[in-house]
Amino acid sequence: MATLAISRQDGVLRIALDRPQVHNAFDDALIAELTAALDDADRDAGVRAVVLTGNGASFSAGADLHWMRGMAKATEGENRADSERLARLMRTLNFLSKPTVARVNGAAYGGGVGLVACCDIAIAADNARFGLTEVKLGLVPAVISPYVIAAIGLRQARRLFLTGELFDAAAAARIDLVHEVVAPEHLDAAVDGALALLAKGAPHAQDEAKRLALRTAGIDRERAERLDRENAALIARLRVGAEGQAGLGAFLDKQSPPWIKES
Repeated sequence: MATLAISRQDGVLRIALDRPQVHNAFDDALIAELTAALDDADRDAGVRAVVLTGNGASFSAGADLHWMRGMAKATEGENRADSERLARLMRTLNFLSKPTVARVNGAAYGGGVGLVACCDIAIAADNARFGLTEVKLGLVPAVISPYVIAAIGLRQARRLFLTGELFDAAAAARIDLVHEVVAPEHLDAAVDGALALLAKGAPHAQDEAKRLALRTAGIDRERAERLDRENAALIARLRVGAEGQAGLGAFLDKQSPPWIKES
């Protein structure tokens, strides 16, 4: 079953995560299909911009429960390979040669925040909610961390990585995770406005402009690949470790993890 809904008009490729029944959560199939769609867009000279969004009420709720259950039982090596596939998706989106716009129509958690951070422009509905909640499971937002930190800065990342707190669209704008917040009924108009501005730029110049910004900030693909390998190894180790196993197990069983003391 396809996990994406893709349309194209006037040089704009619109990719919608299409698993609304699970709030567009990631699984192996979605990661593979989205990576392939972005690879195709990168090679297609007719694509001028890419819009990424979610169908239904959510943008993306992060990891799929069934996928998480499987990873909780997998070996460290299997978890590392799985994390490297997610890392490649984020890296592909971050370094795409075409302008990218995140149309954040609803909740974005975990890897969903990573997708937002990897896009050049992010516009959110004012009812969207965000969270980097991995520590509540005994894990860390390892694979997405370089892109999230590049978007919101180290100071904000240190707080949000440690607390795992949820925050609203207004807070996301204050910390630069998103550029603009609008009422849900104005979301498409805001995205179209951004696309109209992008349409005025020369394609090669826009590619070079993105590379310039990333390079000047010290972000390059070779370094990203190295960090991705290190971070994939980190999350794999944590998933099979005592806290990760306890946290994932408690979450899947809808119980409190052992580090939360009941009063």
